[in-house]
Amino acid sequence: MDFRGNFKVAIVGYGYWGPNLVRNFTAAEGAVVSHVCDLNAERVKKAASTFPAVAVTQSLEDVLSDPTVDLIAVATPVSTHHKLALLALKAGKHVMVEKPLTSSAKLARDIVATAERCKRQVFVDHTFIFTPAVQKMREIYKRGDLGRLLYYDSMRVNLGLFQHDVNVVWDLVPHDVAILDFLLDGRMPVSASCTGVAHFGAQHADLAYLTLKYDDDFVAHINVNWLAPVKVRQILLCGDRRMLVYDDNSASEKIKLYDSGVNIERTEDVYQALVQYRIGDILVPRLDTGEALEIEAGNIVAALRGTARPVCDGHAGARVVSVLEAADASLGLGGEPVSIEGQRAGANTRIA
Repeated sequence: MDFRGNFKVAIVGYGYWGPNLVRNFTAAEGAVVSHVCDLNAERVKKAASTFPAVAVTQSLEDVLSDPTVDLIAVATPVSTHHKLALLALKAGKHVMVEKPLTSSAKLARDIVATAERCKRQVFVDHTFIFTPAVQKMREIYKRGDLGRLLYYDSMRVNLGLFQHDVNVVWDLVPHDVAILDFLLDGRMPVSASCTGVAHFGAQHADLAYLTLKYDDDFVAHINVNWLAPVKVRQILLCGDRRMLVYDDNSASEKIKLYDSGVNIERTEDVYQALVQYRIGDILVPRLDTGEALEIEAGNIVAALRGTARPVCDGHAGARVVSVLEAADASLGLGGEPVSIEGQRAGANTRIA
């Protein structure tokens, strides 16, 4: 495929996320949205009204058989991701898949292997890692401001939206696992411990607490909840030099860097230790502007042209699914730790 000019994108699935994909790929330099496909006639009609220059169809075959379509963006339920991604890849299309990539690590690896055989690229829509705030978090960590990382603590709660096909782990935890994967260059946790509850006799858990352990003393704790009376999107990233707080609900100060910490001097007496607390300045770094999904679309365009590496490729998406699968298994076992499958596979493929 020659990407010297604009390349054409087809959006498959025009539910909650599909319109955002159309709008942002339309805004991305070098991309043109050529098709919108959805089985629902009302959604197709709405797409035609909102984007009159885009061809709309209820037939996936119309998209797969069109030789001018370069990339298919899949925005459908997770249970359909594997089948649709394989159909697109085998039709010679590059693929972008909404998070999570699939419902199992095995299916995720199958997509990655199929893409390699077809010589096509897979991108996974973990939008949070493209936000200016998370990009700044990575920048601060990579230049050594935080020092050695000690823990990651996240609260991602609100009232709804209840999902009918997945539990709260598969719905909300992908955001934090993708952020961790992005920050740590693909370094995988070794185990997951997850507890949760399904209230009101529901089939799927509506709140969960997940702990991820790594092969050193770094630990991540993630609290997700569909039943909270307030919306909280907050991350604490603590290092032995400085600490960072990310508050996604803050309009002007999403990132705060604290020059605070604890120094412990060991003594010969095992019951005695000299503890010194350091309280310093608070820095509020300036963040770039821009919508995360538009930035993501721009990265995909650049990756297809060969001028940039994809920030979130199929390997990254598969790593996230491996963690989710282990977390879900632990949830079913009442919190018993579960080893994470393939923790070394595909690691360290992140941009430097």
